[in-house]
Amino acid sequence: MFVDQVKVYVKAGDGGNGIVAFRREIYEPMGGPAGGDGGNGGDIVFEVDEGLNTLMDFRYKRHFKAKRGEHGMSKGQHGKNADPLVVRVPPGTTVKDDDTGEVIADLVAHKQQAIIANGGRGGRGNIRFATARNPAPEISENGEPGRERYIQVELKLIADVGLVGFPSVGKSTLLSVVSAAKPKIADYHFTTIAPNLGVVETGDQRAFVMADLPGLIEGAHEGIGLGHQFLRHVERTRIIVHVIDMAATEGRDPYQDYVTINTELKAYDLSLEKRPQIIVANKMDMPGAAENLDAFQKKVNDDYPIFPISAFTKDGLKPLLFAISDLLDSIPKETTSIEDSEQKHVMYRFVGEEDAFTVTRESDGSFVLSGDKIEKLFKMTDFNHDESVRRFSRQLRGMGVDDELRKRGAKDGDTVRLLEYEFEFVE
Repeated sequence: MFVDQVKVYVKAGDGGNGIVAFRREIYEPMGGPAGGDGGNGGDIVFEVDEGLNTLMDFRYKRHFKAKRGEHGMSKGQHGKNADPLVVRVPPGTTVKDDDTGEVIADLVAHKQQAIIANGGRGGRGNIRFATARNPAPEISENGEPGRERYIQVELKLIADVGLVGFPSVGKSTLLSVVSAAKPKIADYHFTTIAPNLGVVETGDQRAFVMADLPGLIEGAHEGIGLGHQFLRHVERTRIIVHVIDMAATEGRDPYQDYVTINTELKAYDLSLEKRPQIIVANKMDMPGAAENLDAFQKKVNDDYPIFPISAFTKDGLKPLLFAISDLLDSIPKETTSIEDSEQKHVMYRFVGEEDAFTVTRESDGSFVLSGDKIEKLFKMTDFNHDESVRRFSRQLRGMGVDDELRKRGAKDGDTVRLLEYEFEFVE
């Protein structure tokens, strides 16, 4: 089964906790703080494996969680950092944040890596908090929580040549006769529901990868038919080979088919309009095909080279394959250089600093604190030691939490909630 889009949950490892410890040896009973730091949590890393060509592995496992760092130890020993969790993906994988749609990584080259979720920093032990005023602190930090998020993983096949056209124009038949690929071939629409890849050899020691993509119909850029599957994969191809049923076996006008397909490509991505294209006039062994080809050539006006063939009888294939190879030799390997050949424009956006916390009021009269910064601070506080608790209170006061609660009407004895914990507001 071909899988090319999936939603995945990833959770990087939490940092290990720092500890409170003191050095007490026989001759040094007041040796001072000796609590070590926790280790860093493991990252979630995606790595390209050119041996994969589908996201099938994600069909059975959609949750990935890295290990947390080891806790700190006495005698100032640092906890061990956790190893990253490496997830293998096929070339052409794009990773997006499911909530924001932001592209996190675009992975195309073998062994290329990208960190999808960062592991948490290890918490500091009390040896880090020693000062001249407080040489023996009973303060330590818990490990920072690792990043967790839902992501959309999409596969856009990397092929030299992409076959496009209406359903049942002969794309699968063409691929089957020029390569060793064995796509399903039948006389009904949307026989091809998943892309098929084949390696084509031209006979002069040249070869290229050809992709037979699901058929395209009008409105495909809006998701009609199988267009949403088709158009994602055509983005990566270096050349578009446009297959047209020149015999009009289904009653459509070949030129109108040509215009419709190119309109859909342009509507989906303007850069596809500038992609090199070769027109294949297929089914030339059928009655009426020659007459239709003459009329078609007059309307196209030499926009793209036209190669009349019959995939069924294998006539005209050799000139077509040589022409594709010659065109591939003349353009760069990287698709980015094709798409970005025009002047690049950089857009700068102002991103305001997010509020450190927000205060809301519940129906029972309690106050609720929320926000990424204050929640992370809370999770990293070790409430087993009074000094850590006092430090947390000072941090909240410095952030302006006390003042904001007073503005909202908080009085002595009111309940304040943060995550699943409750506190009492004290004036």
